[in-house]
Amino acid sequence: MTDYVRKQGSPSGAQIIKKEALTSTLGAQTTTQSRKYRLRWWTLGVISLGLLAIMMDEMILNVALPTLQRELGASASGLQWMVNSYLLAFGALLLMMGGLSDRFGRARMLQIGLIVFGLSSVAAAFAGSAMQLIGARALMGAGAAMIMPATLAIIVDVFDAEERARAIAIWAALAGIGLALGPLLGGLLLSYFWWGSVFLVNVPIVGVALVAGWYLVPESRDPEAKPLDILGTLLSASAISALVYVIIAGPDAGWTSPLIWVPAAVGLLLGIGFVIHEMRTQYPLLDFAFFRQRRFSTGAVAISLMFLNTTGMLFGMPQYLQFVQGYSPLEAGIRLLPVAAGMMIGAMGSEPLVRRFGTTKVVAGGLLLLAATLSSVLLWELNTAYWVIGITVAVVGFGAGAVMAPATEAIMGAVPRGKVAVGSAVNDVTRTVSAALGVAVIGSTMYSLYSSRVADALVGLPAEAAAAAKDSLGAALQIAASLPGEAGAALSAAARQAFTDGFGVAMLVGAVSSLVGAVLVAKFMPARQEPLPEIRSEQGESTKT
Repeated sequence: MTDYVRKQGSPSGAQIIKKEALTSTLGAQTTTQSRKYRLRWWTLGVISLGLLAIMMDEMILNVALPTLQRELGASASGLQWMVNSYLLAFGALLLMMGGLSDRFGRARMLQIGLIVFGLSSVAAAFAGSAMQLIGARALMGAGAAMIMPATLAIIVDVFDAEERARAIAIWAALAGIGLALGPLLGGLLLSYFWWGSVFLVNVPIVGVALVAGWYLVPESRDPEAKPLDILGTLLSASAISALVYVIIAGPDAGWTSPLIWVPAAVGLLLGIGFVIHEMRTQYPLLDFAFFRQRRFSTGAVAISLMFLNTTGMLFGMPQYLQFVQGYSPLEAGIRLLPVAAGMMIGAMGSEPLVRRFGTTKVVAGGLLLLAATLSSVLLWELNTAYWVIGITVAVVGFGAGAVMAPATEAIMGAVPRGKVAVGSAVNDVTRTVSAALGVAVIGSTMYSLYSSRVADALVGLPAEAAAAAKDSLGAALQIAASLPGEAGAALSAAARQAFTDGFGVAMLVGAVSSLVGAVLVAKFMPARQEPLPEIRSEQGESTKT
């Protein structure tokens, strides 16, 4: 028996390797895989810290909006840009960061993203104006774009198919914890510290994730290591940036304004160019064969509509609770806890429901629940009892969790393992664009109805004061407080009622879109995972992965 083996593929058979070397290499790989498997739940905990910081930050900002309006003198448009500058950078860079993660390493990209997110949080905390805060928020979005695709990609790498659904359900439930901690911490910090503290709270979370991730998150990448699609990366980033900008700025500037239709046209051309390039290039950033998988495409639709409506609601709710019902930031934060609890229960409960009934019924049912619950907001009044509000937001959270976890698993299960970061980025792009749509469409609907319905109560006010009161409820209440007796009380009541009416109609718009989504999912989403689509190989041929 020889101690050597011939290496396959050697032209002459002269290239040989020792059995001991081969055995040593295989043993090292087995040890690495074994360690990765043993630590998989610790890995999930570490990467979820990044998700926790991102979700918590989004909710903290919503609670802080009324304070930021007062402290920085921000307009209603400025408040929306504080939210949407983050979404613009996040959405524009997701596909690029997903591709870089697959090529250069997902753990490495996670670490870099955490550093960027932490440093930009410090910059946001010490911003001296609304514009500076908007810029810092954009940098935070860039850091989040590095973190998010890596988290789901790492989950797919360390968990097998049998455990993946449970891991993603836990991942989604931890997003709910972020939603819970955001309002609570935000309200607590705003009660005792200056507004910048709501951003500094990210720093210790990022620090723990960085240190723990160095030891507990294994590196993984696309084993084929194809060349980076630079042109596709630039086209996708530019097209998504234009799309998100148009969605955000359209309601304020007017859809017929050159400031809107010019970037819309440019974005459309860039998007068409991206699709054409990706279908022709040998090494595409995004292989459109993914979308032939009905679970992938319908899962993306479900995620989009869920985030559109829940983000829109969570944009309006802190303002309703603080401006209309008179709660402090801390009290408002506590009263938003049920949405997070509902999301955690919905996400964790979705896994056994999917095993019994299939993904289709669970996701469609979650969207139907959202439609029914959001429409009930139309019945709210100025003094609606909190038990009604609490039940409503809890059920919205439950429906969102029941959609998010199985729809995300459907998307990730349809993507080859070497492309999971790009697949995760697609999931996050749909989420981000939809979140921007939620703030823009639902926010603009709410403010437009508010402006039209409060107009009669502003008759007799100086032009400058009337314009400010018409622009935002916060300004209207400040002006009302400066007016004598019944005049101030009448303006305050009219403004609060106008906002409540606008919020209810905006939620009805969200309910209709959720209903449409439920119908689409019920009709087109397969209940179980389909065979993976044919993906182009390095030689440009189609192969099943």
